Amino acid sequence: MKRRVFLKHTLVGALTSLAAGPVVGLGAGVETPPPINLQRLFDTSDPEVAKLAEAIFRQCVLGKLSAPRGALKRTWITAGGGFVGQWIWDTMFVVDLLSLLPDMEQNIRDVFQNYWDFQVRWNQQRPAYAHDMVSCMIEPQNETKWLEYPAYSQIPILAWGVERVYRRNGDKELVRQCLGPLERFHEWYWRERDVTNNGLVAVGAYSGDIQHGRFETFDYECNLDGLKLTVHPTRKGEKEGAWYGDICAAGNTAYLIMGERSLVYLAEATGDKSLAARRQRRIDKAVDAMRQHMWDEEAGTFLSVNRDSLKQVPVATIGSWIALMAGVPTTAMARRMAEALRTESWQTPLPVPTVDRKDKRWKSDAYWRGDVWPAPNYQIATGLVRYGYQDLAADIADKTVANAMKNGVSEHYDAVTGKALGVNFLGMSCTIATMMLDGLTNKYRLKLREIPK
Repeated sequence: MKRRVFLKHTLVGALTSLAAGPVVGLGAGVETPPPINLQRLFDTSDPEVAKLAEAIFRQCVLGKLSAPRGALKRTWITAGGGFVGQWIWDTMFVVDLLSLLPDMEQNIRDVFQNYWDFQVRWNQQRPAYAHDMVSCMIEPQNETKWLEYPAYSQIPILAWGVERVYRRNGDKELVRQCLGPLERFHEWYWRERDVTNNGLVAVGAYSGDIQHGRFETFDYECNLDGLKLTVHPTRKGEKEGAWYGDICAAGNTAYLIMGERSLVYLAEATGDKSLAARRQRRIDKAVDAMRQHMWDEEAGTFLSVNRDSLKQVPVATIGSWIALMAGVPTTAMARRMAEALRTESWQTPLPVPTVDRKDKRWKSDAYWRGDVWPAPNYQIATGLVRYGYQDLAADIADKTVANAMKNGVSEHYDAVTGKALGVNFLGMSCTIATMMLDGLTNKYRLKLREIPK
């Protein structure tokens, strides 16, 4: 199926028309805001920036809202292109920007409730050890085979998404709705992906398909080329399978730490001190484990490790840098990471490539093996600012925005030529606008005008 796109006319016309009937891109049954003229939504002195932001909000954000359908019983967010379903990874970047718009609270609550609805029906069919997983994606047409596919999860950023929405629109009802299921999801992640209980998480899949295990992170990362799936090292149940990856991923471990920090923030915002304390213990253990076992001074970043031997996998990939956003490095480590990011290994004409350019597998247009993606660039830049490296962050963000202006908004890009690759206006490419709205850029400035209630 082709991606859902918003009407080519202005949003004010589209949303006014929606009052009288369904509109392509916003399915029937989707709660809609009052008329907003996107051209007047942004504050910038650069008309090209305004044009880019309008296109992103129209096609990557509002254009991805879909009406209830099949297995998705509530308003949901599709990814774009032929990817028809609600993913974990893609969706969080879209709801982050959606929460900037007025009267979108119920739509966003519905989007998250789709995950919790899945969690409940999954628990009804699966043994206790598998309870509370949330799958990589929920496909509306998949109402019969969802127990087998996708029988794996994805980068754990749901809690981060809730935190972002709450910081944007203050929806405490969303926080109350999500805290319980989120904590249970995190506990599944620790139980089923940190099977040696050392604070580092691997990938895996109940299907037993090794590529499904890789799909839990950046699909084809070079650090997972040697991945094997094994049986659980300690649990010896009658129906156990080879479901557990033998490589602990630096990226996924950092994402889970980041999610735990979000849970702490949300728990404290609602006064749940015991929940905050439980999550903080998880954070402390995992941060210590990453610093002890994954840090490599020569590479200047964090490397994935073998689950059982803790031997490092000798290649830095895009997941190596997520630790910055998660607050994992010490000050000295962050300084070394900034130094490494300034080297030719990572300073391609369009940074940041998804694998060290010196690795023999690097290719400038290869899928997660040398290409460049807006969402990780946004997260790396955010992490750099966290540690005080605003100039380096701005260089990455400005080059990402400039390339989108030249070559269009797309899923990913060639690291050398900047050529657009993959799906035009993929949902999570909205992070090109997020970089500007979050103040990560220097050259390209964008603010959101205050919308009257």
